Amino acid sequence: MEGNRVDPLVASMGLLFRPHPWHGVYIGDHAPDEVTVYVEVVPTDTVKYEIDKTTGFLTIDRPQRYSNVCPSLYGLVPQTFCAEQVAALSAARTGRGELVGDGDPLDICVLTEKTIAHGDILLKAIPIGGLRMLDGAEADDKIIAVLKGDAVYGGMRDISDCPVSLVQRLQHYFLTYKEAPGATTPVCEITHIYGRDEAREVIERSQADYRKRFADLAQVLRAALPR
Repeated sequence: MEGNRVDPLVASMGLLFRPHPWHGVYIGDHAPDEVTVYVEVVPTDTVKYEIDKTTGFLTIDRPQRYSNVCPSLYGLVPQTFCAEQVAALSAARTGRGELVGDGDPLDICVLTEKTIAHGDILLKAIPIGGLRMLDGAEADDKIIAVLKGDAVYGGMRDISDCPVSLVQRLQHYFLTYKEAPGATTPVCEITHIYGRDEAREVIERSQADYRKRFADLAQVLRAALPR
């Protein structure tokens, strides 16, 4: 794969089969300013859904342990991967040199006034900032974006435009969504809230990590196809 575009062979697979949401969906011509998002979780979900990395099906990761639910749409940015470059930026900003990427697609929260009934959908979003989250020694950034064209949030272009209370709700959700009842040691920590420019850099780094990790994806697909 070169640049942002999915290999033509991978794209053509979507004419015969449903594309894999991580690999077979194009991030978009205008990334990182505007990105495609695959939504896994919506605010009414009491179960944490997550894409199965092998099959591309949406699966149950776990029931939510507490009554709080994600205050936004939550999913992944296709054709991204959190590895060396994403971890290097987190290490530079936090001063923790032992960090690694979490080995997953880049996570993204999408703000909208609309009620979206279920996940397993695609949408276009405008990144406005992010949360620098650490899950142990893993960099696990959460990009914050707005639904393109949204009547309430669509005009926001930086995290500073977002209500502080909503950012705090997002922080609270991610700081608690992996905790077991009665736990005294936090699993996750949020070290920084950053704006649009840094969110763009995180996305670009995750694209570079993806291209490095999956450079041979098209060749593997070609080898698997009948001749």
